Amino acid sequence: MNSAEHTHGTHGTNGTGGAGTETEVTVLGLGLMGAALADAMLTGGRRTTVWNRTPGKAEPLTVRGAAEADGIRAAVTASPLVIVCIRDYTAVRDLLDPVADALAGRVLVNLTTGSSEEARVMAEWAAGHGAGYLDGAIMMTPPGIGAPETVIFYGGDEKLFRTHEPVLRLLGGRPTHLGEDTGTASLYDVALLGLMWGTFNSFLHALALVETEGTTATEFLPLATDWLTGVSSFMGLYAQQIDAGEFVATDASLATQLAPVEHLVHESRARGVDTRLPEYTRDLIADALAKGHGLDSYARIIDHFRTAAS
Repeated sequence: MNSAEHTHGTHGTNGTGGAGTETEVTVLGLGLMGAALADAMLTGGRRTTVWNRTPGKAEPLTVRGAAEADGIRAAVTASPLVIVCIRDYTAVRDLLDPVADALAGRVLVNLTTGSSEEARVMAEWAAGHGAGYLDGAIMMTPPGIGAPETVIFYGGDEKLFRTHEPVLRLLGGRPTHLGEDTGTASLYDVALLGLMWGTFNSFLHALALVETEGTTATEFLPLATDWLTGVSSFMGLYAQQIDAGEFVATDASLATQLAPVEHLVHESRARGVDTRLPEYTRDLIADALAKGHGLDSYARIIDHFRTAAS
């Protein structure tokens, strides 16, 4: 769609022009994710300025109607809403420090991956230069940007988020505000990634086991996905128990789960499959039993992680 058909957004305090205006957007960083973000803005009909430190990456976007800025200052000053998605927070500061004065009155949306501490420091830095700030975490790979089911977490001023939510919705149909703390998005991001990696590791361990009998990954997949649906049904109960601090088993006690895990360790060793993952689970359960929690549910294992953290 021709960008000339759209009206310019206006600069309000911290860039908080009224929701529903055709806000102009700048996207800094055109790696796979940054390019996908810019593409989603173009698809949504927003006048989009792009900039990348390495030249040449903007061409696919300029063909679609994006304007390529000739420098970082020109990129920042082109729009009231500036989205940045690059390597890390240090790179963001290195990029924006020389033009920090240009951020005054604008909104910076940082979708760079980092820690909660880095997000809070970045928010203070932005506020010190008169900019509104939202910190986000993208829970999707680049091909999913713009899809209705894509979730992006945001932390920061809720009014600022609500003002720009129509624009942010173009990046993913489920923009989720987690609260005023700018660090929360990064925290939730790594927590959910940990859940993902743990699931992947267990899935791959299971595949390594069954392939010793000639079962292919594709053949085993329906059984695994059906089982994961069942496993997820336990999570609601465990969440309630953890919040209440009461762990009486209503499904299966820790004592009854030790033997099956031992079987998994034995089966893995016998078939030449790495045993460290099931051994870790066995040791968690054995430790809980030694502390007198044999009649508790698996949710009691949270004590281990809390103790390790403290």
